[in-house]
Amino acid sequence: MTGSSVRIGITLPSFRSDAQAALEAARQAEVLGLHGVFVFDHLWPLGQPERPALSAFPLLGAVAAVTNRIALGTLVARVGLVPDDVLLAELLSLERMAPGRLVAGLGTGDSESAPENLAYGIAYTPADRRRLQLRAVGRLLRDAGIRVWVGGGSPATSQLAAELGVALNLWGAQPSAVAALAPRTEVTWAGPVPAELPPLLEWLEEIDRAGATWAVCAWPVPPEVLAEAAAMRGELDRD
Repeated sequence: MTGSSVRIGITLPSFRSDAQAALEAARQAEVLGLHGVFVFDHLWPLGQPERPALSAFPLLGAVAAVTNRIALGTLVARVGLVPDDVLLAELLSLERMAPGRLVAGLGTGDSESAPENLAYGIAYTPADRRRLQLRAVGRLLRDAGIRVWVGGGSPATSQLAAELGVALNLWGAQPSAVAALAPRTEVTWAGPVPAELPPLLEWLEEIDRAGATWAVCAWPVPPEVLAEAAAMRGELDRD
């Protein structure tokens, strides 16, 4: 099989009461040669407010301290949960802790995540307002030399990513959706994948052919299975 151009990452198990599993997964991902580790920005798992969730920014700070070269990022940090200047400061702090390794995934949130805002007394503003916030934060991060991904698949969000000249991240999208957008802007993909090697290889091949530059695979796919698939495709980041 020929080498691919898609980079392979994994989401960390952050819906836990402690960080041990996430930090071990990050260390393992780096040793195995995966390209990136990513953390969700949710106050609880969608629809499950009774479950714990580790905050993305302190967890990524800890990941930065226990790894050396693997990319780390938010998938995605939502505008409106904190003031824009605070969100910017948090992301710039991560960049200082892991120079050149940060992927600043940004999003506006949606109706599924709105209950998190409301439960904590945080206004859930109209989508147009949230996109303006995302544009402002994304532009400042881009101008600071930080990789920015804009999460979402709506036409307005896709257009925003193209205008900023940053990547568009699609969650759980079919390869056809990636292929439709890839000619106009960089597209990264994230979502659940098969945990068995043969169907995983087939899926990565489809996403690669569609034009995605990243495939961020959702936990609990085993990191070693991802690494085996990446090795078979000639895509590992090892010294």
